[in-house]
Amino acid sequence: MKRIAFAVAAGLLFGLGLAVSGMTNPDKVLNFLDPAGQWDPSLALVMGGALAVSVPGFAWLRRRGRTLANEALPAPPSSRLDARLLVGSALFGIGWGIAGYCPGPALANLTHAAEAIVFVIALLAGSRLARLLPAPANR
Repeated sequence: MKRIAFAVAAGLLFGLGLAVSGMTNPDKVLNFLDPAGQWDPSLALVMGGALAVSVPGFAWLRRRGRTLANEALPAPPSSRLDARLLVGSALFGIGWGIAGYCPGPALANLTHAAEAIVFVIALLAGSRLARLLPAPANR
């Protein structure tokens, strides 16, 4: 139950941060990705602020050795670069650049933006497709 409470609190805090920073507006994101047009550097400031909070927080949790819910920390994910990771990253970036959405803001806009609905459907279809692909061999 504690784990769910922390997850809900983190999700609400993340959503509030997206709303306050304006990152639920796909035009704001697309303007950041267009330095030759009406470039808006605010996304870089939001990312910098997120890193300023999360990096020390993760370092503290690593030293602590337990989550805030007092559970063992999960093993870190693989740090190996492979074709699957690179292709997935490229597809994510292409989708972000076309739509101006990444998953968090798209979910936040589901109730009032038709393009967010299309994006989330495509996101779910892509996730399903990725699960159908063969898993990489462990080396």
